[in-house]
Amino acid sequence: MTGLRLSLALDEFGLSLPDAGAIVIRNPVQGADLSALPRDRSVVVTGFQPDFTHFEQQGFRCVTEWDEPAALTLVCLSRAKDKTRAAIARASAQSGVVVVDGVKTDGVDAVLRDCRKRADLSGPVNKAHGKLFWFTGDATAFADWAAQGPREVAPGLTTLPGVFSADGIDPASEALANALPAKLGRDVADLGAGWGYLSSRILQIEGIETVHLVEAEHDALACARRNLDDARAQFHWQDARNWTPDARLDAVVMNPPFHTGRTAEPELGRDFIRAAARLLKPSGQLWMVANRHLPYETTLGSCFGDVALVTGDNRFKIFHARRPSRQAG
Repeated sequence: MTGLRLSLALDEFGLSLPDAGAIVIRNPVQGADLSALPRDRSVVVTGFQPDFTHFEQQGFRCVTEWDEPAALTLVCLSRAKDKTRAAIARASAQSGVVVVDGVKTDGVDAVLRDCRKRADLSGPVNKAHGKLFWFTGDATAFADWAAQGPREVAPGLTTLPGVFSADGIDPASEALANALPAKLGRDVADLGAGWGYLSSRILQIEGIETVHLVEAEHDALACARRNLDDARAQFHWQDARNWTPDARLDAVVMNPPFHTGRTAEPELGRDFIRAAARLLKPSGQLWMVANRHLPYETTLGSCFGDVALVTGDNRFKIFHARRPSRQAG
């Protein structure tokens, strides 16, 4: 628990908050207690839209990027190693003091060892299955950890480190794209669109007039904007579970997420199914891929009158669902 470790560091381990200057918190997640920090000087930096909204509602100033000096930066570890390293590098270049916090399952022990080779650390504070430590910022000590630019993973398609499937086309999404029919209707949504691979394939289908790319990760959607130079593509930085279009849709295509951090949460996928049913016309259809072990059949059956397992293998299963329930969502 970030708040507990931070409070202990401030009360018992000698960490001091600067009297002036911005206090930046990078990549906190919902549930992180930031009450020990002065809200009037604190800036939350996150590209994950649900977290952005959560901390904004708590009264924090929230931004997706921060390029100004800071008196202190708290870096909350993310599951993605490249994203964590880039955040530490940025903080070290911008801040007088860098505080790093994370849990063991997000690799805080390895990050602590790596940072100890580059800086004189204080702490760590060990509590609640995690660690918090801090050091004086240095513009050069972590320069090789700086964020890398876009990488091309297929002709005309680029990603950024830290986004889902950053190293190439996700096999499940490719399997779903290959299973799509010759026609989907005019207006389609790609829920959890990522960097735009599925939407790029949808745009090749006859009769498509609009594809809504709904994605909660700001960096992933930025990649999608670069990848899809097509006036029919509309981009929405929103939580797909809460997004609503101007009119109901002919089809929803999706490869929904099922993790929060390192924890598997099938309820995320179930929420995507409920959202899809809510968004569709009575004649609309859902095309969805899921990992073989995920238990989505019951939710599909409760949200749609007609559900078919189209194809699958020992890794994935692809569903086609029709007749959405009016009670869905």
